[in-house]
Amino acid sequence: MSDERKRMPLHKKILLGLVVGAGAGLLVNAGLGPADARAIWVMRNVTEPVGQVFLRLLLMVVVPLVFSSLVVGVAGIGNIRQLGRVGFKCLAYTVVLSAISVAVGLTVVNVIRPGERISPETAAAIEARYGSDAAARVQAAAPPATVSVGTRIVETLIPSNPIAAVAAATPNLLHLMFFGLVLGIATTLVPPSTAAPFLGFLEGLYAVSAKIIDGVMGIAPYAVACLLFTSMASFGLDLLGALAWYVATVLLALAIHMFGVYSLAVALLARISPVEFFRRIRTAMLTAFSTSSSAATLSTALRVSEENLKIPREINSFVLTVGATANQNGTALYEGVTVIFLAQVAGVDLSLGGQLGVAYLAILGGIGTAGVPSGSIPFVILILISIGVDPSLIAIIIGVDRILDMCRTTLNVTGDIAAAAYVARSEGYPLLEEGEAAA
Repeated sequence: MSDERKRMPLHKKILLGLVVGAGAGLLVNAGLGPADARAIWVMRNVTEPVGQVFLRLLLMVVVPLVFSSLVVGVAGIGNIRQLGRVGFKCLAYTVVLSAISVAVGLTVVNVIRPGERISPETAAAIEARYGSDAAARVQAAAPPATVSVGTRIVETLIPSNPIAAVAAATPNLLHLMFFGLVLGIATTLVPPSTAAPFLGFLEGLYAVSAKIIDGVMGIAPYAVACLLFTSMASFGLDLLGALAWYVATVLLALAIHMFGVYSLAVALLARISPVEFFRRIRTAMLTAFSTSSSAATLSTALRVSEENLKIPREINSFVLTVGATANQNGTALYEGVTVIFLAQVAGVDLSLGGQLGVAYLAILGGIGTAGVPSGSIPFVILILISIGVDPSLIAIIIGVDRILDMCRTTLNVTGDIAAAAYVARSEGYPLLEEGEAAA
């Protein structure tokens, strides 16, 4: 029996940890309640620290991994014309799929209208419960009035100091990727003999970072159990009941996009069987669900797509590292649904033009939102402010944001890998093993 357990694939171990942790957390929540002193002690002193060790170890390697993989990937593409072609395909795919995801979300939320199914008394009680947290988030998300939109876009994209961009507690991956992209392009323009030592160093850095990730993933099943226990023990079932329509609306829209839109995209654009595609990337999907972080899952996604889908490293590195921040269909969908839901709660009936404006902002939010847990909340606040809805209403959904964050991050990571598969196929690379590329 012990030998069989040792041979159990990693994705099965992670799934087992996920089920055990979620089940134990729900039992504790139902039996003791999230305010029980014993439950709080276990979460604060056992499960939360173990989960944070795992998350921080993954995030610790993100900066060297992203930087080395992106520069080597861009340099490996070889010439500016091909890089421009790959970049255009990646951008076009991202914009089109993000627009589809927002359309799916807005259609579902307008059909179900979950905001009109919550009584004013329930909404007021939930808002009071999470009001202080919401007030802090609204204040932090408020844009400075003295900075123009154009200046803000430039500051968002281009770093003035790339070292400072990654030295913060939460690294600015968009700045890091821009710097890596510029460095990779410049590397292709100097003589190969000059670039070789630099690229050799970065290839070594990538290999060492990947080896660290392999070691960290060894504790993934136990860390996942702890992360899920903490989330579910803190997650009030009464709150889930009160917001059941909203949660069901988001999950239905995410499921339609995941198994409908992505299946079609993978089958038609990458010419891979959707069943085979999802089967081969399940470890990355489970890691994304557990960590709620596209950035923390990036290392696993790189390894899974290269080893299991046979996507070449130069395409893989470019598309997945950019996609970890720029291709977040799940986030775009979630932001659109959440804004319309809170507008419905507030009694604000948005016109078609108003909803198209929300869709436009949600697409931008999916491209520019940080790939970290709850990274979309500040952008939702900004959209609420722009359409005249009280941003403090964000308090209503804060309590269930974690579980929805896990689901939309899974969609984001799946979308990144699907984009890499499409770009690789369009560039003429064979995928999967010989003879398995077609559905």
